Amino acid sequence: MKPIIAIEPLEPFRWQTQDPFLFCVHHDDKYPAGNDEFGPQGTLEGRELGQDFAGKDGFRMYHGLQVPGFPHHPHRGFETVTIVRNGLVDHADSLGAAARYGHGDVQWLTAGRGILHSEMFPLVKKDEPNPTELFQIWLNLPRVSKLAEPHFTMLWSEQIPRIEAPGVAVTVVAGKLGEAQPLPPPPKSWASDPRSDVAIWTVRLAPGARWTLPAASAGLNRSLYFFRGESLKIASTEVRGATHVILQSDAEASIENGAAESEILLLQGRPIGEPVVQYGPFVMNSEAEIVSTIREYQRTQFGGWPWPSDHPVHGKEGRFARHAGDRIDRPR
Repeated sequence: MKPIIAIEPLEPFRWQTQDPFLFCVHHDDKYPAGNDEFGPQGTLEGRELGQDFAGKDGFRMYHGLQVPGFPHHPHRGFETVTIVRNGLVDHADSLGAAARYGHGDVQWLTAGRGILHSEMFPLVKKDEPNPTELFQIWLNLPRVSKLAEPHFTMLWSEQIPRIEAPGVAVTVVAGKLGEAQPLPPPPKSWASDPRSDVAIWTVRLAPGARWTLPAASAGLNRSLYFFRGESLKIASTEVRGATHVILQSDAEASIENGAAESEILLLQGRPIGEPVVQYGPFVMNSEAEIVSTIREYQRTQFGGWPWPSDHPVHGKEGRFARHAGDRIDRPR
């Protein structure tokens, strides 16, 4: 069985996805040293603050006016999986929960019936640059879980399983790989059902390294994103530069790296197979549900915003998570 279904250029910044995934974006920003407010030193003149996605000087402010990131905004009907490869993210939400995580940590947030949250990128180093790199992945929720209670889980870097072989390192965020058993996702996640076969892996390959992606169950959607490196051979087919490869899920695929170090993100899952109607940060099954969501948000603000700023940052705090109910969680 040939494992490759399709090959296409990888769209810049926001990558094409398949059910059950809705969205995948790769943020890679070369932020400079920070100032006293945890924003970038130097001038922000010439930037379209509040809507700065241009990449001027190698970084974006996104919707931030002082600190880069995403001031408070709503979500309903899906989950966000935020994999921070470098730098820090400060989370705050309408439940009163907060977190600072990064350097390999993952936050898995079930928006469910509705939540407001902010995601800011504090530049904590004043005497050196603050490079920040992360993936944000949106994973859909099935109809039965669209209005689940909001919930977030922290997957600390020190606890995330990694598999290493000569020239190969695989980080297993979700989906068992060999003997590597990942940390559990939130309870109402599509990934919490083993039959969904959701997998989120990152793979780093040294020059010339070889690795075989194992076969999984039939009927899954399996996407491989070749986002860093020069060339790969996948099942003897060469791909060069940023490429999206759609694979047959129940066939193994041999991967041979070229002359430069390469990195791959793999997203896999059984399709939910339900109608998807999206209006910005709301993802439901019908237009009527979207209209109802908008009206509810206008009326309730999903519980309101308990923070004095729309872009809270957590000072000089180390990595932590304070969940609703004030339970504190830190890396171990």
